[in-house]
Amino acid sequence: MTVVVPVHQAGATLDEALASVAVQTRPADEVLVALNGCTDESAEIARRYAARDRRIVLLERPEADLVGALNDAIEQARGSLLARLDADDVMAPDRLRLQVEALDRHRDWVGVTSRVRCEAVDGGAPGRGMSRYVDWLNGLTTPEAIAHARFIDSPLCQPAVTMRTSALREAGGYHRGGFAEDHDLWLRLIGAGARFGVVPEPLLTWRDHPGRLTRADPRFSAARRRALVHRHLVAGPLARGRRCRVWGAGRYGKAHARGLRALGVPVDDVIDVDPRKVGREVAGGVPVVDARAVGPPDGRLVLLAVASRGAREVVSARLEALGHVIGRDFLPVQ
Repeated sequence: MTVVVPVHQAGATLDEALASVAVQTRPADEVLVALNGCTDESAEIARRYAARDRRIVLLERPEADLVGALNDAIEQARGSLLARLDADDVMAPDRLRLQVEALDRHRDWVGVTSRVRCEAVDGGAPGRGMSRYVDWLNGLTTPEAIAHARFIDSPLCQPAVTMRTSALREAGGYHRGGFAEDHDLWLRLIGAGARFGVVPEPLLTWRDHPGRLTRADPRFSAARRRALVHRHLVAGPLARGRRCRVWGAGRYGKAHARGLRALGVPVDDVIDVDPRKVGREVAGGVPVVDARAVGPPDGRLVLLAVASRGAREVVSARLEALGHVIGRDFLPVQ
């Protein structure tokens, strides 16, 4: 078991993160601390831990390059399992034990995550958007739920995941580009058939702060996330010219219709329940049709792009009553 901790300017939080690794009830065999362009006290803290614990290996890079640091760690890891932890987060003492036991029980799982707690770095309440995202993540409790949610947002909390190292290597590790490297990895793996399980206990405290990459890095913007999702849809469920329909004529639905058409995907129509929208054209000429006209599956993929609270569940139930199967006939998107 190898724990990988990438570190960049984490002097305020690294001590607590590494302390949480040290008290695991199933100790790690190896801890790779990837010092990634650090100019603060992070390196000093890491060296202090390494001096008293020979399991800790420091991987030092002069430049801030998260993808490079992670891939270096994957290449050098000696453990058959690799657990990720970020330098601003804290593991529960039983995390490694429970996740190793889960992977031992479920040999078909490529990796396992857990529920997470979320708090601000100062111990206060996290941001509202982060809280909503964590609630959504914690509601994904089966490999099927994770797979079906992968086009909405990243369906796994990266620092809560433990994976089989061989699967990471076979996937080519993390890819570099103008997108979230973790979401891209999950999309590639799940698209190839990988299954991720969930330990129901909250085994990670995910700490929110203003500088978190999901806020500060443009790779995590809604537009970049949508472009990443479209690329994987075209390579997977919409491969070989499969036609699609978009349910939802709001801004999300229109953005998906427009982006997919730009990639050459045949978008037949946009479905909506609002009679004021029916009969119009959106996204450069796609007709809006009445939801009441939707029938049984006909080979096209229906993409659910509805934003109102609870609407996704309502539309899913409506499609299922007509014989549509999630994953085969319809999929939710952001």
